[in-house]
Amino acid sequence: MSSSKLSVSWLAQAIQDLEAAQANFEQGRHSLVCFLCHESAVKVIKSFLYKQGAEMVWGEHLSDLCEDAMAFDPSFDFVKSVASLLDKHALATRNPDAVAGAIPFEVYDSTDSKACS
Repeated sequence: MSSSKLSVSWLAQAIQDLEAAQANFEQGRHSLVCFLCHESAVKVIKSFLYKQGAEMVWGEHLSDLCEDAMAFDPSFDFVKSVASLLDKHALATRNPDAVAGAIPFEVYDSTDSKACS
């Protein structure tokens, strides 16, 4: 698949993930909202990198992906500064043993999911 087609696919999935985050917010699934917002942001940046002609894009950390994107657009330096919030939630919302003494869905609330979205 060409980089251009990959870009479209990654962006389409990013939009789908963001819509799922919105639906989960309405249902009070706040840890899932944070997880999906992170996933969506990762996919948007990967879409951008494929659009720039990248053949392979690796990684799940927004800050690292922003570093790669800065080679094409320096404004990703600002995106990187905000992306650290989502990176912080990536592991904690993905694994049930990542939050000491609790399961992620038990500790995340609307304040967290609003910050992530």
